Amino acid sequence: MLKTCGKRFLLSIVGATFPCLVVLFVAQLQQRSQVEVVPNGREVGMRSLQSFENLAESHNTQEPHLSQPDPQQQASNPEQGKGFSAYFTKLTRERREAEKTESNPESATEKPHMEDITPNDIFIAVKTTKKFHQARLELLLDTWISRNVQQTYIFTDGEDEELKKRIGSHAINTNCSAAHSRQALSCKMAVEYDKYIESGKKWFCHVDDDNYVNMRTLVKLLSNYPHTQDIYIGKPSLDRPIEATERLGDNLMRPVNFWFATGGAGFCISHGLALKMSPWASGGHFMNTAEKIRLPDDCTIGYIIESVLGVKLIRSNQFHSHLENLQQVPKSELHKQVTLSYGMFENKRNAINMKGAFPVEEDPSRFKSVHCLLYPDTPWCPSYAV
Repeated sequence: MLKTCGKRFLLSIVGATFPCLVVLFVAQLQQRSQVEVVPNGREVGMRSLQSFENLAESHNTQEPHLSQPDPQQQASNPEQGKGFSAYFTKLTRERREAEKTESNPESATEKPHMEDITPNDIFIAVKTTKKFHQARLELLLDTWISRNVQQTYIFTDGEDEELKKRIGSHAINTNCSAAHSRQALSCKMAVEYDKYIESGKKWFCHVDDDNYVNMRTLVKLLSNYPHTQDIYIGKPSLDRPIEATERLGDNLMRPVNFWFATGGAGFCISHGLALKMSPWASGGHFMNTAEKIRLPDDCTIGYIIESVLGVKLIRSNQFHSHLENLQQVPKSELHKQVTLSYGMFENKRNAINMKGAFPVEEDPSRFKSVHCLLYPDTPWCPSYAV
């Protein structure tokens, strides 16, 4: 009797164990086949991640105890838990990188083309007139130009021996009219363009005589773009494209509209794009082009680039003109700005609102205080400028 019971018990154990072994063997084969057929591409990884997320969501809709892992299984197989955790972490990282690329497509195209440039790669043209040499230009010469003499060229309309003593051949008399007309402005811009092309530098940047230029931030900004490609960067003063009439000759005209970066805030053009502008900008062609649309110099630049060449303006809020409320620029963000300005806005004094090294009466533009904030080692800055 006992022998018969023992045989039955042994057969029952064997019968129960054999199906389990078969199930484990089949499961292992399926796991190997999945590993062999699944590629390592990021697309599959993303789909796998979505599958895990869907699985988690479906578990969350079931009873809580069904979604809880078995502590004994985790303890008996720690390597499997670690492998799954590492795999899930990798997929999560890849998804975040993909989302960043989709939300910011410019970063995907700009970062691979970043190039190291120095201030010597930049040609800065300052447009002024002789009557503002003392009222405006002296301030720039004492502040930001003093640290960037080799990169800065001043385009004016009269001879000034004192100016030549300070910056030598970088003081350029355009022999253009001193009037603030579109013809006089376009005349100076034509000279600026030709002088830049002669220099062969990587970047052409134009500013007015009421702009402060932060060279550190300018270099950092332009380093994000390849100078050989078509780059036109600045800040428009209008909230819509400007509308103009293009004269085609024989009394033929057509309407055109385009964005342009205001010269009052400054703008920059890559060398590659500047060369393409040559048929409409070099020599006397710039003034002829300006007459076709009868708009000032900065508008003509935008017309050539956007309307003729089809290159879009890259907007940057790091450029500032007196046409905007400059008091909205916080002191904590000053070091991030490319240009600043001053003047009148809505019949009120318009300048950076900051407590600096100098009182407003002594420094109404706030350029001295800004300069001492950025360069506290300047000899004439107070020791407490920081």
